[in-house]
Amino acid sequence: MATVTAMTSPATTGHSSTNIGATGSASTNIASTEIATTEIATTSASLLRLLQLSSVSLPVGGFAFSQGLEFAVETGWVRTAEQTEDWLVSQLQESVARVDLPVLQGAMQALATDDLADWQEWNDIALANRETRELRFTDAAMGQALKRLLGTLSIAMPVSAQRDVSFVSLFAVAAHHWQMAFDLAAYGYLWSWLENQIAAATKLVPLGQTQAQLLLGRIQLVIPEAIALAGTLDRDSLGGSLPGLALASSWHETQYTRLFRS
Repeated sequence: MATVTAMTSPATTGHSSTNIGATGSASTNIASTEIATTEIATTSASLLRLLQLSSVSLPVGGFAFSQGLEFAVETGWVRTAEQTEDWLVSQLQESVARVDLPVLQGAMQALATDDLADWQEWNDIALANRETRELRFTDAAMGQALKRLLGTLSIAMPVSAQRDVSFVSLFAVAAHHWQMAFDLAAYGYLWSWLENQIAAATKLVPLGQTQAQLLLGRIQLVIPEAIALAGTLDRDSLGGSLPGLALASSWHETQYTRLFRS
């Protein structure tokens, strides 16, 4: 049995003064404060599988999607490292923590009780909470890629996974198969999302490699807070909305030049 120690900061962030709404920027304050630690027990095998599942090299196509960031940079909403930080922290706090993580936890619990109908409901909840066709396409395309990959790894798919499938609900399938605790799976899921977004920002803003690493270091301090928030939400209270992000993802389709898929 191995123990993963995660750094947490009980007062790392202030509340965003605005959502990614009218301007695409939110004021956040990730301050240097006393750091606490949280220990998550896991087997060495589960930890290695988590690293595999959350690796940027996992062939699910996450690198191909900017999730609205490309338009935000093009239109001037995001121009600096500080604005990139605001953009990503707002998404983490107001969307990913309030939709993806509760779905991940619910889907894992459904699989633990072999309730495939409940797993399907969590999958449908994830897809229904994508605010635009483009964001749903991103989720479903990555889900289909992960489905194919897990099939090659001989991981059984829920029978009902023949329809559109969310990346997060299939992430839950892999996490359950490899016997991960929810908190451990959540760390991996958020790291995968954050690393892909920072990689996109590095190309688009652009950021230097050192700036990108500094951003990764600061934003990862928000991750324990996001996981704790997700633990307070159920299927009746989850949900988030970022109108600016939704608009950016929609307008990206007609952007004159693009590096990323819509």
